[in-house]
Amino acid sequence: MTGVESPEYVPGHGLLKGRTAVVTAAAGAGIGGATARRFLEEGARVLISDAHARRLKEYEAELAGEFEGVSALACDVTDEAQVQALFDTAVRQHGRLDIVVNNAGLGGTSALVDMSDEQWSKVLDVTLNGTFRCTRAALRAFREGGHGGGPEGGHGGGPEGRHGGGRGGVIVNNASVVGWRAQAGQAHYAAAKAGVMALTRCAALEAAGFGVRVNAVSPSLAMHPHLVKVTSPELLEELTEREAFGRYAEPWEVANVIVFLASDYSSYMTGEAVSVSSQHA
Repeated sequence: MTGVESPEYVPGHGLLKGRTAVVTAAAGAGIGGATARRFLEEGARVLISDAHARRLKEYEAELAGEFEGVSALACDVTDEAQVQALFDTAVRQHGRLDIVVNNAGLGGTSALVDMSDEQWSKVLDVTLNGTFRCTRAALRAFREGGHGGGPEGGHGGGPEGRHGGGRGGVIVNNASVVGWRAQAGQAHYAAAKAGVMALTRCAALEAAGFGVRVNAVSPSLAMHPHLVKVTSPELLEELTEREAFGRYAEPWEVANVIVFLASDYSSYMTGEAVSVSSQHA
């Protein structure tokens, strides 16, 4: 199958103007890095974090050369103290928190019959437990008023201070289509991502009472350098061939959907897992 060429990059339209966002696992060229860039292009202030401190500082410097309003703090999402420090810093720096993107995750390939407890637990701790820790910290910040809206302090971040009702705040989790679809060698990752979807739905119900929306994106195949390092060329070719467009997604294409979920254009959506995929059903 001949692949369809990637579309042209979509320019920003100020959809997140005046809002403050935290994006985890945002160092480098993957979905987190693309999301941080897209948020800045849409007018947000962004605190990026990652467990890799050196790469994080390098990416912060790159973004700071192009945008105002970017800062960075290293954070290992398996460490509760570091997670709390990340959210405390966001509120302290900007007076509030509007958007959280839980992108941190860990994959790997191993047949279940050969998988060790350590392999299973490590993937679950970063991908599912880390999302839980960051979601909990974000919800506490939103509930306690360390959030709000636009530059005038209204609850909602839009030009008129609207944000879906209530006091506002948005969480977007990064799940995966393997949370729905089986893939050999991915039992730990699939279980973690299915858990992220379930966590998203439950958190959305609990948070609706104080005006917070919680959604997820579920990408299939977004190509970036780290994925190339940890995945065989044969598997990448096989996965690419499954895509209806005959190509993988660019990370910024997934980030565009995250922008939509973070913006007022999705004000009535909560508890949803949006597939960012062209895979055949």
